[in-house]
Amino acid sequence: MKDLKYLAAFSIPLMGFLSIYFRGIFTFLTLVYAFAFLPILELILSTDTTNLNKEQIEGKLKNKWFDWLLYLNLPIVYGLLLYALIVVSTNALATYELVGLSFSLGIVLAVNGINVAHELGHRQITNERFLGKTLLLPALYMHFYIEHNFGHHLNAATPEDPATARYNQSVYSFWFTSIIRQYFKSWRIQKHLLKNINKSFFSFKNDMFWYLIFQPLYLIIVFIAFGNIGFVFALTSAIVGFVLLETVNYIEHYGLLRLKTKSGRYERVREVHSWNSNHVIGRIVLYELTRHSDHHYKTSKKYQVLDCHEDSPQMPFGYPTSMVLSLIPPLWFKIMNKRVPKEMIVNG
Repeated sequence: MKDLKYLAAFSIPLMGFLSIYFRGIFTFLTLVYAFAFLPILELILSTDTTNLNKEQIEGKLKNKWFDWLLYLNLPIVYGLLLYALIVVSTNALATYELVGLSFSLGIVLAVNGINVAHELGHRQITNERFLGKTLLLPALYMHFYIEHNFGHHLNAATPEDPATARYNQSVYSFWFTSIIRQYFKSWRIQKHLLKNINKSFFSFKNDMFWYLIFQPLYLIIVFIAFGNIGFVFALTSAIVGFVLLETVNYIEHYGLLRLKTKSGRYERVREVHSWNSNHVIGRIVLYELTRHSDHHYKTSKKYQVLDCHEDSPQMPFGYPTSMVLSLIPPLWFKIMNKRVPKEMIVNG
C-alpha cells in the first residue's frame, strides 16, 4: 500500500483540471496548491530519512508499477494541454483567467512533464527516452535532454555547468544565465556527440535539428487549430514550465562547488555536491527528485530506490517551500549561505 503514495504526483494535474473546469478565481488553484498548500504540509509533516534494504530494492526494481506511473503522465499532460487549449480558444476569458490558466498548465508541464522526462531521460531503454523527449515538447525544452544528460551530470557543481547557481547569485539572474547558456551548450554537446560517432553536423543523428523542427511545428499546429490566443497561451505556459524547472535547478546545487585536485582537475561528483531534501511531500509529488544527491552519485538508479546520504548537504525545507523562498533572495541567502561548506565558498 505504501507504493500508492506516488499517486500524489497526479494531484498536480488534478488541480490543473479543476482550474480549467471551474475557471474564474479557480484558475489560480494549481498555483496556490503547489506553492502554498504543499509548503504548509511540508512544514507540518516530518521528514523521512529511511533507506530501503537490499530485498526491498530488488522488489521495487522488479515492480513495473513504478514505471507505469511515469508513462501515465504522457496522456495526462497532453490531454490536459488539449483541454486547456480548447477552453481558452472557445471562451471569452478575462485576462486574469488566462494568466491563472497559464500558471496552472505551466506547473503541470514542469512537474508532470519536464520532471518525469528527466527521470525517463536517464533510462537505458530507447522507448522510455523517447517518451521523455515527448514530454519535453510542450515546454519547448527538448534540448534539456542533451544538456542535462551529457553536460550537467559531467560538470555539476563547477563553473562550467550552466545549471549550477553560484554562491550569492539570485534566482532571477540564474534564470537568464542558465536558460541561455544551456541552450548554446546543447549545440556544442551535440556537435561533440556527432564527432564521436563520425557523423557530420548535418546528420539525421543531430537531435538539435529535430528539436528545431518539432517545437516550432508544435506551435504552428496550435496556432492553426486554436488561433492567436491558443498560440500565446501555449507559449506562456511553456515559459512558466521551463522557468519552474530552472528554479528547481537553482535550489538543487546552489553555492556548491567541486574542489580541484592537485592535477588541476575537479574532484569526482559526490553526495556533497547536491542539496538533499527528505521532506515527504516534495519527495512523492516530484518522484523522489529531492533525493538529488543520490541521483547524481548514481545516475542510473530509478527514482523509487534512491537513498538518503547522511553526508549530503540538507535543505531545511522541501523543494516546493524552497522554490518559494528562492524568490526572495535576501531571505534565501540568509537561510542557505550559512549551510554552504566554507571550503566551497573560498574556492568559488
